[in-house]
Amino acid sequence: MPTVGCVCVAHLVVSRDPARLLPSLNYRCVQRNSFVRPRLLLADDCKLLWGGFQMLLEPEFELVGCVEDGQTLLAAANELKPDVILLDISMPILNGIDAVRRIKKTLPGTKVIFVTMHGEADFVTDALRAGAAGYVLKRCEASELLTAVREVLKGNRYVSPLLSRNTIERLIPSSRTEVKLWDRLTARQREVLQLVAEGRCRKEIASALKISVRTVEFHKAALARELNLRTPADFTLYAIEHGMMVSNDGSFR
Repeated sequence: MPTVGCVCVAHLVVSRDPARLLPSLNYRCVQRNSFVRPRLLLADDCKLLWGGFQMLLEPEFELVGCVEDGQTLLAAANELKPDVILLDISMPILNGIDAVRRIKKTLPGTKVIFVTMHGEADFVTDALRAGAAGYVLKRCEASELLTAVREVLKGNRYVSPLLSRNTIERLIPSSRTEVKLWDRLTARQREVLQLVAEGRCRKEIASALKISVRTVEFHKAALARELNLRTPADFTLYAIEHGMMVSNDGSFR
């Protein structure tokens, strides 16, 4: 297998159009090879990275598809049934953590690795609680991502050593149980919250979630009351702080 150098995962970009590398269906789907390799599905809204991930992974694994939002990921995972899913936390329509919660209900044997910029302990904890087996930062070396995939396929858990000591310490279970407001939200409330934060109108949200406009209004009012969110900007800021989306300048805080 070719040697992988010290290349940051976030910089795995090729000059070719990734759409040309990945034949299209409703989501990008890579044709299967004749011999069996572990099958990987990628979910990241930065299409520029798709071709780089393919070049890194394909010598050892089979990249069966690439999607750019959480909702499409659900459909792709159920159809392709990959061995491992690589995904980001911040994605349009449905964030990665809520997507994993759903996927693990229907595909409990599928391993999940988050590949993200979020290094804060709260994000790592939520990801692992959702069912993730691995957590890798996008600023890691490319070889670390390969190690993470190999480890989770063995049944092990992999957490990036780039995480701070404080973050690792907070991952150790304590006797004190803290229930956050975020944890009290239902899956539907989180979906509505993300779409409101993305600037979708009530009709667009109703159409995307296949619910009535009145139900959207009900959930939005409940969110405003429970989280003390008064303006559209409040919804957006809350979503950014909880990794559901990024700000216009690319920051997470």
